[in-house]
Amino acid sequence: MMQVVAFIFSIFGLMAYLEISQMKKRVKVLEEQLTKVDGTSYAEDRQALQKIVHSCIGQRVTLEMKEDEQDVDIVMYGNTKHGSNTILDTDDTWMLVEIKTPKQVKTKLIRLESIARIGKVNENNG
Repeated sequence: MMQVVAFIFSIFGLMAYLEISQMKKRVKVLEEQLTKVDGTSYAEDRQALQKIVHSCIGQRVTLEMKEDEQDVDIVMYGNTKHGSNTILDTDDTWMLVEIKTPKQVKTKLIRLESIARIGKVNENNG
């Protein structure tokens, strides 16, 4: 009886492993498709991120921070219809961002390595 239960659990474990590996492949394909969308950068290396940030100086952007480096102002206001992020200046390590909130305008220095994704805002829609 114990062998049958162990066999059933091993089958379920194998099924779960296969499902997770399929999900990882799907996420990778979706990320590759997103990099092809104009104005979006899922930068894997530092030079690609620096290039996209330099090309966005003076433009409104949406910023996605890495999970452990979230910024409250960007999450609450910068990426919403009530506010915006504008890249003012950048160098190889830092980015100066103007964050417009409904009540005020803030400027912040953000480390480039804390950015997970940058997307250009379509001025007609955003």
